[in-house]
Amino acid sequence: CPPSGARCSPRRSPATTSRPGRAPRPGPPGCPKPSPASSSPAGGITVVTWNVGTAMPPNDVTSLLHLNTGETNDADMIAIGLQEVNSKINKRLKDALFTDQWSELFMDVLSPFHFVLVSTVRMQGVILLVFAKYYHLPFLQDIQTDCTRTGLGGYWGNKGGVSVRLSIFGHMVCFLNCHLPAHLEKAEQRKEDFATILHMQQFEGHVASGILDHDLVFWFGDLNFRIESLDIRFVKYAIDSNILSQLWEKDQLNIAKSTWPVLSGFQEGPLNFPPTFKFDVGTNKYDSSAKKRKPAWTDRILWKIKSPSVGLGAGGRRPSRGVLSVSQLCYCSHMEYTVSDHKPVAAAFAVQFASKTDKPLVEIYVADEWSRPEQAVVRYKMAAGFHRSSWDWIGLYRVGFRHPKDYVSYVWARTPVPTGCLWQVMFLEEALPKGKGEYILGYYSNTSSSIAGVTEPFQISLPRSEEGSSPTDSSGSSSEEEDDSTLVLLAPKSRSPSPGKMKRHRSRSPSLAKFQGLILRPSSRDRGTSRSPSPQSRRGVPGDIPTIHLPQEEPGRCGAKAKEPGWAANSQEGSSFYKTVREQGDPQCISADNSLARADPRNLGLLPALRLEMIDQALGRRRESGDQGYPCQRMSPTSPPGCSTSPKERSSL
Repeated sequence: CPPSGARCSPRRSPATTSRPGRAPRPGPPGCPKPSPASSSPAGGITVVTWNVGTAMPPNDVTSLLHLNTGETNDADMIAIGLQEVNSKINKRLKDALFTDQWSELFMDVLSPFHFVLVSTVRMQGVILLVFAKYYHLPFLQDIQTDCTRTGLGGYWGNKGGVSVRLSIFGHMVCFLNCHLPAHLEKAEQRKEDFATILHMQQFEGHVASGILDHDLVFWFGDLNFRIESLDIRFVKYAIDSNILSQLWEKDQLNIAKSTWPVLSGFQEGPLNFPPTFKFDVGTNKYDSSAKKRKPAWTDRILWKIKSPSVGLGAGGRRPSRGVLSVSQLCYCSHMEYTVSDHKPVAAAFAVQFASKTDKPLVEIYVADEWSRPEQAVVRYKMAAGFHRSSWDWIGLYRVGFRHPKDYVSYVWARTPVPTGCLWQVMFLEEALPKGKGEYILGYYSNTSSSIAGVTEPFQISLPRSEEGSSPTDSSGSSSEEEDDSTLVLLAPKSRSPSPGKMKRHRSRSPSLAKFQGLILRPSSRDRGTSRSPSPQSRRGVPGDIPTIHLPQEEPGRCGAKAKEPGWAANSQEGSSFYKTVREQGDPQCISADNSLARADPRNLGLLPALRLEMIDQALGRRRESGDQGYPCQRMSPTSPPGCSTSPKERSSL
């Protein structure tokens, strides 16, 4: 039964055909009833390719992504392929540690439209980002990435391809972003490189191990195909006179589609927009330099549907997932963007799924509103065959979150009983956001590194603390402001950005060497304003010389096996300790000393977040706390070791 005051019609995971706020709300008497089967509506997919020419991101890309169109065919997913992102030594070092500015730009622009970053992959200057509406996340599974270098005989990643493959409503789809060799005479080299990419990229599993094994492939990027034979003066004349059809038959890619077996089955819409290369940067004028490059359609978007004759089942029938149909709604360039010598190209598709998975792997039930802490109860049920992990967790997200680890708080998920009835977990009051706002719950599967179930938006209306501002509150306020200068690190093997709230604007700071007296210290979110339910405050700056503080294990101090009595009770900064209540039988809970109660899922395999701070500020804090010899405390078994003392512990000393 729901806790006192909770409504008996909790929200469940939204249906695949619904929009936020329109999902059915059946009241589960004990076990949820299956939702009605959905129809097979078309899903909107937008694909964008742009060779950015090492430029800084523009201020706005709304028109490029076809947002705010007011049309009924708005996209459900967006794939963005970038080439020639600045990859010089200093930028590569920074981008290896911090989220690149282009990715931040697209997350900033898309999150207000309920798009969440599903996966990203980078190979030097080639980046691929895949976004989806948050309510589709439970139906995006088996997400994998791969990359293939073809520059310098396969040793350099300035040329090659990166891919993201995933199952969308039970259909295998692959997005492939390529940057192929340049110049008119390199057509055969482009053919060989594309064949190499198709051969080298292999994925785990038996459903679709190769790129062309997928039900649907989107191939796009700076493919660098040129216009043969025609003189540059005639090409410009055809462009100015809007007789582009006279250039199509001389386009190398159009010729190759009918002569290269490797391109068999790939389709492309008509090239009704001017060639997208090469322009004088900052203008819409074709190359006026001494080289005077001939205009060409180098930036392209193609797709291929797997032949129905491939992989026939018993009786000559195709597997139950059915056949896809794809309609291109738009194929255009965007002349308004002038930061590069290439113009970006976008294509909008309507993809008709013959059959769709209509039920999430995890169904979540929650009350319509949390107005009291005791209402913060979450019920969930796992589908049969769902591969759970002891590291699965349920995250509380603000509406408009950017990626799966951009949560406000979380609780660890527990295994349901064999009968499959509902189980429930509870957020503690200290972990709940105060004030009013709309939030979403999501079940994160550590096995698939994706969200397996989400709810509709619901309200949290908890009163703010009436107590006066304490020193901790004051520091938390300043930390929130300092988040604008926070750079969030990327995990080497993570398929999503590192967790935590990322800065709202793109960092355009100069190199660190230009700042005298700067020191790298843990991010402000690792202290008072952190959304991680573990002790946050870190103290101590060893030495007076500006340095980079990297976590190190110190035997006997904050070790992985160190345990402090009363740790969970003393931690007040969003504790992850929670209760698990069985529907039948005696209640159970996880001890505060248990590693699950202390681990922060954002730290699983991720690097710590750092921020820039003036050395005078750092040393000032050191002088203020220099006389306090607090014991060290490990934040979580998987987080970087360091000294930490909760506000309650400090006040008791």
